[in-house]
Amino acid sequence: MAKTPTEFTDLLKDSPKNWGRWGKDDEIGALNFLTDTEVLRGVRAVQQGKTFMLGVPVARPQGDPLHPIRAQPIHTFTSDEGFYLSGRSKPFPGGLKYTDDVLVMFPQGSTQYDALGHAWYGDKLYNGHDPKSTIGGLQKCSIEPIANHGVIGRGVLIDAARYKGKKHLDRGEGVTLDDLLGAAKKQGVTIEKHDIVVLHTGWLNRFYEEGQQAFFPDGEFDEPGLEYSKELVQWFYEMEIPSISADNIGCEQGFNHDLGGLGVLHSALLCNLGVIFNEIVWLKDLAEHCDKDKQYTFLFAGAPLKLVYGAGSAVNPIAIK
Repeated sequence: MAKTPTEFTDLLKDSPKNWGRWGKDDEIGALNFLTDTEVLRGVRAVQQGKTFMLGVPVARPQGDPLHPIRAQPIHTFTSDEGFYLSGRSKPFPGGLKYTDDVLVMFPQGSTQYDALGHAWYGDKLYNGHDPKSTIGGLQKCSIEPIANHGVIGRGVLIDAARYKGKKHLDRGEGVTLDDLLGAAKKQGVTIEKHDIVVLHTGWLNRFYEEGQQAFFPDGEFDEPGLEYSKELVQWFYEMEIPSISADNIGCEQGFNHDLGGLGVLHSALLCNLGVIFNEIVWLKDLAEHCDKDKQYTFLFAGAPLKLVYGAGSAVNPIAIK
């Protein structure tokens, strides 16, 4: 018999909120913690100049890792050598030719950031904004204010896969607060206030190594990720964590079987605390490098597109060790 889903309005009625903390008009949430001082703290983490680009390829012929509600990008060319060979186009004076292309995609159909108006429960967006403001485009809590600020500070990698002795976590497996703190201790790193938490589960690797069926068998969305608990939410609140990045589709556990629900941390962290979610992040190379040299902190920089009224945006984040 299927479990009756726990209503988030009941579950989170006493959960901490940052609504009003930065004024009634705030639309960037916990990014307010990432001040100039925090950017400089991130810069001080740079020791080698080693750079990792954390975005995944877009519009691969073999397919991209997407949430089942989204479709593969459509990428086509509007100018190439064929246009000149066929006589449809002529070179510019002097002989210059060019290629040009068009990409049609979900802005969240790749490595991406969620806007704070992307997900909510009950009758309020983050900071108490009215969900009616999402009709036809996010007039409140869109991705644009986040893009104007940027997500820049000290990142800390938490390698949950290696902590649990696995190449990748299992389908539906949760990463608890004890796992976060235990992995940090084993790695010899301390998660500090205002750190950008970067969670490696190894799950994204499955898509590229084993294919779509291993990633989402028969379209089932039940991936590993951060697991809800009151203690975890309180920790995020007290640590003033501005953002979480992860190598899965939703940062959190795909489906919480204890609660019978989906997206509880999008509700408790994104909607209530204004924590910025950065999803589908390529972390295999960074995790391997950190495991070798034992430096788990770095300057993290995420710059989404300034998409007006957008619910999210593709991004190619950077980690510099």
